[in-house]
Amino acid sequence: MGDLELLLPGEAAVLVRGLRSFPLREIGSGGWNQQHENLEKLNMQAILDATASQGEPIQELLVTHGKIPTLVEELIAVEMWKQKVFPVLCRLEDFKPQNTFPIYMVVHHEASIINLLETVFFHKELQKQAELMEFEIASKALSVLRYITDCVDSLSLSTLNRMLSTHDLPCLLVELLEHNPWSRREGGKLQQFEGGRWQTVAPSEQQKLSKLDGQVWIALYNLLLSHEARARYCFTSFAKGQLLKLQAFLTDTLVDQLPNLAGLQGFLAHLALTETQPPKKDLVLEQIPEIWERLERENRGKWQAIAKYQLRHVFSPSEQDLRLQARRWAETYRLDVLEAIAPERPRCAYCSAVASKRCSRCQNEWYCCRECQVKHWEKHGKACVLAAQGDRAK
Repeated sequence: MGDLELLLPGEAAVLVRGLRSFPLREIGSGGWNQQHENLEKLNMQAILDATASQGEPIQELLVTHGKIPTLVEELIAVEMWKQKVFPVLCRLEDFKPQNTFPIYMVVHHEASIINLLETVFFHKELQKQAELMEFEIASKALSVLRYITDCVDSLSLSTLNRMLSTHDLPCLLVELLEHNPWSRREGGKLQQFEGGRWQTVAPSEQQKLSKLDGQVWIALYNLLLSHEARARYCFTSFAKGQLLKLQAFLTDTLVDQLPNLAGLQGFLAHLALTETQPPKKDLVLEQIPEIWERLERENRGKWQAIAKYQLRHVFSPSEQDLRLQARRWAETYRLDVLEAIAPERPRCAYCSAVASKRCSRCQNEWYCCRECQVKHWEKHGKACVLAAQGDRAK
């Protein structure tokens, strides 16, 4: 896998240098789509580098060329488009797209950027698709938040104040642990949201700490055991009551998996004996959300005009335009690269064992051996023939 390379170093540098912010009106345009493809390539290369332990070349390029703020602005711009323009677009009388994939790519853009940011920090119907993607974006945002808390002692005063006072992150994280939105029961079986989808957890694995649970616990540890954060946080009677709820979750099984949480146990035991504090009234000059304010000011009153422009020029492509774009996407999402960065290996369509062989005709189903492929042919045969005919027709 270390030998697999999507971008040469020179190509990656060119793509990073070319990253720029787009006006809301141009979201979904040809130039915007080209940048989306470039971001996907950078994203996949960053995952390949992290998997092969080849350093952090994409992260270094983004920092060297000052493109992290550009990615953040793109995130905010897409979020504003989704809130202000997309609802207007859907209400237009002549909004009857023949193909919703161009709109899906705009919604997907936010997930691409947040995934790229998560990777470089770590070194490591349409509405339903959007809802699932929102959930995945939120889970990745939680990971990014945890990485920010890793350096909580070096954050600016205004950032720390926004985290601890404006949003009260310690209490918010307690709420997340209580409600555990990434776990659910379906048909009596426990499922957890990991790798972008809901997965059933085997009974023997149910005591194991999930990745998202771990991110929350590490963020709480960083915030509550940081000297700087503790000095800034106001332990009111409400905050104390919320934080002491954590004691019920800190079982021996959990501490065995994250030994550092023993320090959090000690802190909570001390907090239980400590007098609460009255709300602080410190004067803090806090930065406003500058990018959001600017974008909203520039586009205020233009939401419908932007939606009508995009309906005519962006989201009503001809069949030829769609074919051309589909070809570009196929070149971007190379099969060998997608297989290399997949979170888990493919499974046999017949017996569910780890598979290494693929149906040579349709390329859709995987098998662990020839015997399983033969046994599965009765079920797979018709779909295989249709898929192969469809590929030839293209």
